[in-house]
Amino acid sequence: MAVRPQCDSPTRPSAMEAQEEAPTPGYSVARPSGTSRCQTPNKEERREGGGAPPAAAADAKTDGGSADGLWELPVEPTERRPECSRCSRPQKVCLCPFLPVQPLNISTHLYIIQHPAEENKVLRTVPLLAACLPQDKCKVKTGRRFSEERDPELSTICRKSGTLVLYPGAEAANLEEFILDSPIYPSTIIIIDGTWSQAKDIFYKNSLFRLPKQVQLKTSISSQYVIRMQPTNRCLSTLECAAVALSILEKNNYIQKTLLRPLQALCSFQLQHGAQIRLSKEHLLRNGLYPKPMPKNKRKLRKMELLMNSIKI
Repeated sequence: MAVRPQCDSPTRPSAMEAQEEAPTPGYSVARPSGTSRCQTPNKEERREGGGAPPAAAADAKTDGGSADGLWELPVEPTERRPECSRCSRPQKVCLCPFLPVQPLNISTHLYIIQHPAEENKVLRTVPLLAACLPQDKCKVKTGRRFSEERDPELSTICRKSGTLVLYPGAEAANLEEFILDSPIYPSTIIIIDGTWSQAKDIFYKNSLFRLPKQVQLKTSISSQYVIRMQPTNRCLSTLECAAVALSILEKNNYIQKTLLRPLQALCSFQLQHGAQIRLSKEHLLRNGLYPKPMPKNKRKLRKMELLMNSIKI
């Protein structure tokens, strides 16, 4: 700027849950001692034909054969740990105890437009959001490009007068103020799930999303999704945006509290097992804590300066 049976309580997770993306281990074949990476024949060897001595050739053949044997060994595929069918978390770290026993009773239809890169993130929040809501009221559509030909259902939704798209900008109305003056009370809201650059790409490169009324949230709450870095202190995760928006549209603050409960549990659980609090890029820049060198690209540097001065970008 993303309804099923309950599982057992979460236990201590593996290291993968404590990180957003676990590195892929690399494998290498150990080079035998006494051999170098490149062996250059000496003058006498070149004069006699340039070949290596018979003993060295035999050793090289043996070494090559052993290495070839290692590469030919079958690779066992890594088995995915069984996931909870409701919260989509590994069963050992299931968050179902923090979800409502029954899906929330809401009248608003929620469409999550999810960037493909978010679909396989370990610490994604959309599955938690979907697990709290009725299946017929929360639909997730994954992709970068949408059109009337590719998705007639979404096209129909975007053309309805009761549909809103939640995306901040100069043309976006404050959601709370808009519903007070709107002649038709909104029945559907669209939220884009992805990083801010991904969400921007989806919004501006799909004309369908500029058909509904554009709205934004004006709230003073800070994001509780502290295990992922946000651009500014005012940025919220997809789950948090949905929680605030639905509580406004449904006129029920209980919805926001209920939807935030599994997110709070997720962050608390990760912090207990090695994750660290990720401060916003704005905070790091303003306090001289940003660990990376400043960009040389003028456009990116300008964005950094705007963040440091708390100017909306």
